[in-house]
Amino acid sequence: MRPPWGSQTLGCGGRSSLCLLGFLPWHWKLTVMRRHLLRCLSGAALLLVTMAFLCMRHRGTQEVVRYQGVGDGTSDILEHQAKMSPVDVLGDSSRRQELKEPPGPSKVSSSVRRGLELGEVFIAVKTTKRFHQTRLELLLDTWISKAKEQTYVFTDEEDEALQKRMGDHVIFTNCSTEHSHPALSCKMAAEFNAFLASGLSWFCHLDDDNYLNPQALLKLLSSYSPAQDIYIGKPSLNRPIHASETMPNNQTRSVRFWFATGGAGFCISRRLAIKMAPWASGSNFLSTSELIRLPDDCTVGYIVECKLGGRLLPNMLFHSHLENLQLIPRPQLPQQVTLSYGVFEKKLNTVELAGPFSQHEDPSRFQSLHCLLYPDTSWCPRPV
Repeated sequence: MRPPWGSQTLGCGGRSSLCLLGFLPWHWKLTVMRRHLLRCLSGAALLLVTMAFLCMRHRGTQEVVRYQGVGDGTSDILEHQAKMSPVDVLGDSSRRQELKEPPGPSKVSSSVRRGLELGEVFIAVKTTKRFHQTRLELLLDTWISKAKEQTYVFTDEEDEALQKRMGDHVIFTNCSTEHSHPALSCKMAAEFNAFLASGLSWFCHLDDDNYLNPQALLKLLSSYSPAQDIYIGKPSLNRPIHASETMPNNQTRSVRFWFATGGAGFCISRRLAIKMAPWASGSNFLSTSELIRLPDDCTVGYIVECKLGGRLLPNMLFHSHLENLQLIPRPQLPQQVTLSYGVFEKKLNTVELAGPFSQHEDPSRFQSLHCLLYPDTSWCPRPV
């Protein structure tokens, strides 16, 4: 039932109907007061809901800021690692034989921990014509068969059989067949140029006496970002190398730097490789190598540290024939990124594996290692 005074203001000057209470009967006063009470309660409830919502948004913003702070700290952690001296990791000669995987970044952002794929890695293998049928055939039958699309072989002379097997993944560099500094630098320059042209995220160099475990490599590189300056490998010395750098006007200066031995393999992020280009691309690599008159792997370390102010990240999962490979425990073999074989202290130097092939059948132990990692390979003996 509508009040008899309708919507008139009765001289209230357009103000609220509360000012009309003095003109109304008592039962209409009660009705009006009841309505205003309901409005007040509704308004209070709406105010409480709004305040609760704003409080939740504020708390959520704080949480986002806190988690962003954790992510932003990743670059600081990686930068700290990049500034570590390799001697901090290697220590003395007795500790260098420890094979525990070095700790990576304690916390890395989601962009770093994303699933790295093998297709993002450019794997370069350096060899020479006289090792095509011995060393290289062994690699093609073992680990390269698991990373054929990502692996490129750099050699010095054409080989029809090799080209038939690898197609455009073999690059004939026309570099000298000699094992000299200029010849080695010539091939490294070819590797570096091919990587820059590929547009891939990671460059990994290997020698023809290395066994690469692709899955262990991916696990390692996934701890870092190719958008950062990363140079990772294993030094062959427990101290920086000293060299004499040629300066203008026949002047020289003494320089010292860390380098990862090419005999164990090493990897470089794309961002760092682009920065290295003025000294490492095209004929520049050979010119840079001549400044210090040292091999190609030393030249890489020289460019990274002396020209760019970077540092080597030493990693004990890379191995060359210059260390005693028999000290690597068999249970730890699947975690190693690279392994090798050769002669050490006038003895055959290989990893220790009982089988499935004999030492005579498999002197490098690469076939036995491959069967350990990939037991379903067609030529691997089946357990009885």
